[in-house]
Amino acid sequence: MPAPGAPRTFDVAVIGGGMIGPAVSLGLLERGLRVCILDEGDDVLRVARGNFGLVWFQGKGFGMPRYVEWTRRSALLYADFAAELKDTTGIDIGHARPGGLELLLGEDELAHRQHYLGQIYQQGGGVDYEVEFIDRKQVADMLPKVTLGEDVIGASYSPLDGHVNPLFLLRAMHTRFQQAGGTYLPHHRVSGVRKDGDAYTLDTEGGSVSAPKVVIAAGHGLKALGPPLGLDIPIRPQRGHIMVTERTQPMLPMPISAFRQTMEGSIMLGVSAEEAGYDDNIDTSTLHTIAARAKRTMPQLGNLNIVRTWAALRVLTPDKCPVYAESESHPGIYGIASHSGVTLAAANAKVTAGWIAGDPPPPEFEAFTVERFHDAPT
Repeated sequence: MPAPGAPRTFDVAVIGGGMIGPAVSLGLLERGLRVCILDEGDDVLRVARGNFGLVWFQGKGFGMPRYVEWTRRSALLYADFAAELKDTTGIDIGHARPGGLELLLGEDELAHRQHYLGQIYQQGGGVDYEVEFIDRKQVADMLPKVTLGEDVIGASYSPLDGHVNPLFLLRAMHTRFQQAGGTYLPHHRVSGVRKDGDAYTLDTEGGSVSAPKVVIAAGHGLKALGPPLGLDIPIRPQRGHIMVTERTQPMLPMPISAFRQTMEGSIMLGVSAEEAGYDDNIDTSTLHTIAARAKRTMPQLGNLNIVRTWAALRVLTPDKCPVYAESESHPGIYGIASHSGVTLAAANAKVTAGWIAGDPPPPEFEAFTVERFHDAPT
């Protein structure tokens, strides 16, 4: 036991208890390491509150082919990841991969989507991009219980798209983490990290922790914690709104980028993208915009009552692609920034954790450096 007042010691200290931290922590535990998760209270700007639950491939990776590959890898790992969580915890995270749709209203939206996805296809050399365009009749055949609005002319479709229940996913990861011997430390907001011999000491409101490796997966907290440790990762908040309807009969056999039906029968509507700084208050005009588009797309949604709404702040880098980086000035300090914590959970548990444990970095990570922002021509 440590001496009274001495820091608790671990092999890896993970800062952040949202989607990214627990996923990485699970993988580290599977490799036999002693791991703690340092979390804050529930009064902070939790990025995980904004998770819509999509495990989404199409549209990811504009300007960065490696992000396409990384997203594909996670999507393909997800079924086994979900099964392992259910087998060990009894929690069904509701994972399904029936494919997903981005419904398009009018010729302008179709043309924009074709141009956008066409660029992603070409940047990858024109191969292995599992997205196709389908017409209105094909959409109707895929959604037999849905009456499409008259403006729906088609959709983009990917067989790699799916969804989960993000609350059950978070609960399952935390449950498994503690079952497997991990140490979860809530109300341990990290105020500073300092080098102490061969390890780092993390000062928190709940006492000190020591570990030779530290993973900063703290969402917006990375902005303050990273720079003193050589991880100057430019991130900014972007507000998103979500609405949830009352439960209804099954009508959506697959997720759609703007709405999906949960296991319980509710339909989630979203997802906005607003530049509002760190203001996570609900904006009623945005809710009206979301509802209006939903009714325009599927008029029958207008018959359902809204039972809950909220807003949250996702984390975005300048190019909207993730960062996975080890500090050059402070070896053993790792920073992760991404707005796709749900989609990438499987890859973070199965691959990212190996990199932090000492495996060679996966090839995708060559594109996810901090230097891409600071070395860019002005």
